[in-house]
Amino acid sequence: MSAEAVHKFPNDRAQHLLRVLVQRYISEGQPVGSRTLSKDSGLDLSPATIRNVMTDLENMGLVSAPHTSAGRVPTPKGYRLFVDTLVRYRQPTSVDVRKLRRQLSVNCDDAEALIGSVSSMLSDFTSLAGVITVPRGQHITLRQIEFLPLSDNRILAILVINDHEVQNRVLHTERTYTAAELQQAANFINEHYTGVELLQLRDRILQDLDSTRDSMNQAMYDIIAIAQSAMEGAAKPDGEVVLAGEAKLMNFAELSDIDTLRRLFETFSRKRLILDLLDRSIHADGVRVFIGGESGYGILDECSVVTAPYHLDEDTVGVLGVIGPTRMAYDRVVPIVDITARLLESALRQ
Repeated sequence: MSAEAVHKFPNDRAQHLLRVLVQRYISEGQPVGSRTLSKDSGLDLSPATIRNVMTDLENMGLVSAPHTSAGRVPTPKGYRLFVDTLVRYRQPTSVDVRKLRRQLSVNCDDAEALIGSVSSMLSDFTSLAGVITVPRGQHITLRQIEFLPLSDNRILAILVINDHEVQNRVLHTERTYTAAELQQAANFINEHYTGVELLQLRDRILQDLDSTRDSMNQAMYDIIAIAQSAMEGAAKPDGEVVLAGEAKLMNFAELSDIDTLRRLFETFSRKRLILDLLDRSIHADGVRVFIGGESGYGILDECSVVTAPYHLDEDTVGVLGVIGPTRMAYDRVVPIVDITARLLESALRQ
């Protein structure tokens, strides 16, 4: 999980009361008053003493007091401290683990279907929106390339990769090239590099250009040098995002007004933002939690995103997780996301 600077509490009592307040607010969704804290905390403290502690926590930016209530609610800073140092995580029960394994085993013979089913499974287990990035195949091979001249010193590169997939890339050049020059460059690439994986292609082209520069005309050299960047881009395409259970967010009052839901669902439908956010977790060491504004996207200021990367053959191939309100049950959700990533890895290896 993402670690933040450790806050210094006035005393252990304040730490305990913050934990109780966050847990109560997550459970009830209502501002927590001093009398409630006095009863729930198990401490022999008067409401007046608790109010003083709440004032200290409010001054630290860990809780706030909505103007409609005398109670307090956690701030994103308070949630961050709770997640990093105060929460007592509940590991999934053996029954939950067996259920997760059983659901993953349904599609164990079809890796794409297996990965695609995980978002629904996470949504079912957490009652939040589930999400997963579906990686492209790790072996992307060039089959053919063609070039077409465009206006304004541009070239359209048409790449056929693997067996039949076609990708188009617009290349910007410093001068105009003739159709004959483009055809000569395409013929050279197709003759020498058909069947080569694109991740290996860049280095091979650069090495070959160095060794053959003297025997190659400048136009052909330039075109091939430019084209290698297009092929490098094709080797690292955007993954696909699979979302499930978005409608479950309507069950949370803080997300249920029409304008918030509309903007959230528009964000989900575009998926680009979600993919960018998940990509920031691709190299994380285990579970990562984005709380409110930590995502960097205003539309998610009232949301938390819990993510974990999953691996295959020591390569990180994707990220899975859940999206929900900041008032989510982190103690249960974080371990569910973590164990699902590990179980998915196990299923993919079979």
